[in-house]
This record gives sequence, structure tokens and C-alpha cells, in this order.
Amino acid sequence: MIKFYNTLTRKKEVFKPLNPKEVGVYSCGPTVYWYQTIGNLKAYVFSDLLKRTLLFNGYKVKHVINVTDVGHLTSDADEGEDKMEKAAKEEGKTAQEIADYYFNFFKEDLKKLNIIEPNVWCKATDHIKEQIELIKKLEKRGYTYKTSDGIYFDTSKFKDYGKLAKLDIKGLKAGKRIDIGEKKSKTDFALWKFSEEKGKRQQEWDSPWGLGFPGWHIECSAMSMKYLGEHFDIHTGGVDHIPVHHTNEIAQSQAATNKKFVNYWLHENFLTTKGEKVSKSKGGLYTVSGLEEKGYGAMVYRYFLLTGHYRKLIDFSLEILDNAKNSYQRLKNIVSQIADDKKLNQVYIKEFEKTINDDLNTPEAIQVLWKLIRDEKATGKIQTIKKMDKVLGLDLLKKEELSIPKEIQKLVHEREEARRNKDWKKSDEIRNKIKELGYLVEDASDGARVKKA
Repeated sequence: MIKFYNTLTRKKEVFKPLNPKEVGVYSCGPTVYWYQTIGNLKAYVFSDLLKRTLLFNGYKVKHVINVTDVGHLTSDADEGEDKMEKAAKEEGKTAQEIADYYFNFFKEDLKKLNIIEPNVWCKATDHIKEQIELIKKLEKRGYTYKTSDGIYFDTSKFKDYGKLAKLDIKGLKAGKRIDIGEKKSKTDFALWKFSEEKGKRQQEWDSPWGLGFPGWHIECSAMSMKYLGEHFDIHTGGVDHIPVHHTNEIAQSQAATNKKFVNYWLHENFLTTKGEKVSKSKGGLYTVSGLEEKGYGAMVYRYFLLTGHYRKLIDFSLEILDNAKNSYQRLKNIVSQIADDKKLNQVYIKEFEKTINDDLNTPEAIQVLWKLIRDEKATGKIQTIKKMDKVLGLDLLKKEELSIPKEIQKLVHEREEARRNKDWKKSDEIRNKIKELGYLVEDASDGARVKKA
């Protein structure tokens, strides 16, 4: 039995899939105009954990992630420049080149973080036809109206608008969330935006309403329903998606189909630093590559995230990451020394299952893992760790391939010579020198072993 906290109902619910054998999951994906930061990537570690937990419980999973490569404006209020067009202008490239470069970089980061790729990657620019068809349905049902800059969704006609976010529609101030302009209501949003001038944008398409491009929200509804059906199991994203993007998705999807859109809405919370959300506008952000340059592997960052719960704010600093690095390396070292007796410890597996199935409680699941490792009487450790790690995705049994610099290799050889000659003083001096260079030497019956300090 799995329980998830459903944002729609604000409570934990027993998970009951529409299909008893396969679960449909849609995750809001990246806008590929820049590198994805470690704050952005937190969402994909979360959706990967969700998928792995469903697989652990015997479900097949059809996972879809969209790629926003058009239509995401610099403001959620349907104003400002298109992020893709702006990046293309700044870098002197085509929007397609920008999208391809940053999407490929993003996929490399996912690989480093041991994130399983979705069954379907779907790009907004490849699904313009589906988005236009969905807007036509909404138009036919009387949910749209036209302004000088686009086609808008009339939220006043959708009875439960704002239910997901528990929005106080009447209490919303125009200037706070949206400049109302020609809109009928503060919460109305663009389905299709008109091009200001033909040829000014790189990305524009003909439509029944004129030359233009789709709004940001319509892509997720069109693509999720294409690949998962009009009614599916789980939709994931960040808590920042709740008040606008996901609220708008629900409105336009259910207005078009007259069906419930999604059963379970799961949202991960922010990565913070000193209590404030880590964001591009505040600067000081890291990418996975940036962390690697500072000596923190991607698996260290994944371990750090899993020590916190996905629904809680997780505070980040390099000092905190140091603790995670030490803990992860200690975990790997201990696991590498455990002999495999080919058994499975059902007691610990059940305890692990209970924690991970309780709304993906990774902090407690990791405690169960450490408890198993420290239990001197426990049998079946390796096979049990292997099964747990299929959910955690920490590569605990993967042997590290360490490239030893020639300088270190030479010093190790000199130290071996000193030990053969029983020159213990010289041997200790060389060991200390090796340590200063960032490596450790361990003596074993079959020779010296070298690892990173």
C-alpha cells in the first residue's frame, strides 16, 4: 500500500491507479533556454524517486516529461519576452540551436544524477497541432475570448478555478499577480499569443486566430493528454507551479474534456540557502558541473537531497554538502567491504518498504539502510542493499574507477620500495605527502590500495 500527499485534497491518500498494472505519470519539464541549476534538478530527482518507488512496488510506469522550447514568457502574467527568443538573441544563435544545446546538457546532468529517462520526451514545438486543436475545443465550448494580443481562457466560466491552489480569486489584486489590461478577469490566461510583427520572432505558426505561438500552459495539457489520456494518475512539479501553471492546466483540460484531469498532484518544495529560495535571479547558483569542479560528485548531491523529504524546504550550502559527502563516502566504503551471502533480509526490506511507501519518506528509508549496515547480526546485507538502492538510485554497489595521476603512482611505488627496505620513516613521509596531494594509501595483503582522500 502506497500513500501520497495529494496537493488537490491536502492530505495523504492511498494510491489507487486507474490501471492496476501501469501508472501514468507526467512531470513538468525544463524550459531549455539556460543551464538547469541544482535547484531545478531537485524536481527530477524527486520524480525519479517516485518512478523508482512505483517500480519497486511492481507497477509498470509510463513517464512523460515535456520540454518547453517556446511560449514561456519572462512573466507568468503572459507578459515579457519569450525566454527562448531572448536567449537566442543574446547568444546570437537560432532558438532551435539554443533548445538543442541546453536540452542535451540537461540530459547529461540527469545521467550523472542516475535519473532514469522518461518513456516520452515531448517538445512543445513538435506539438503545435495538438495545442491548436485543444484551443479549438475550448473555443467551441465557449471558454475563450479574443484580445488585441491573443486568445485567452475565461476563468470566470470554469466553476472550480483555483481549487488546487485554494486561491482567493476575489482577493487577488491585479497588480500583484497580473496586470489586467484587456482581460476580463485577473486570472485569465493566454492560450495563443499573436505575433506583434510577422518575421520578428523566430518561432511563429499559422493558426485559425492568426500568426503567433502557444501560451505556456496549453502545451502541458495537450501533450500529457496525448500520451497518457484525458484522465491519468499522477502529475508532478514544483510548489511554484501550484498557483498558476497547474491551476491553469486543470482549468483548460477539464473545460475541454468535461472529465477529471489528474487524480494525484505531487509537488516538491524549494531548495533554499539561508532560508531563501535558490533562484537564478538571486545569483550564486550551482550547476551539477559546478559542484563537480568543487569536488562534489553528482551522487553526493543526490544523497544530500534524499536525506530531506521532498515536501520540505531543504537548505543548501557547501558546508552542509560536506557532511553529505562524508556520509555518502563512508556508506560506500562500508558497503564495499561487506561479503555477499546471496540472501535477502526480508525484515529490513519490509521496514524499508513501509517508509518509502509512506509518501516517499527518504530520510527514514536512509535510516533503515544505515541500521541494516550497522546490524552485526543481520544476514543478506548486499542483496538487501541492492534492492533498496533500486529505489534510492545511489550506486552504492558500483565500484569507482579511480584515475591515479602519474605523480601519485610514482610516490606509491617509492613507498613500496621503502617498506620492502624496512625504511618506515621514509614510508610514513611519503604517505603524508600523498595525503597532502588528496589521496590515501591503504596497505593490504595483495599490495597498496589508493583512493581519494
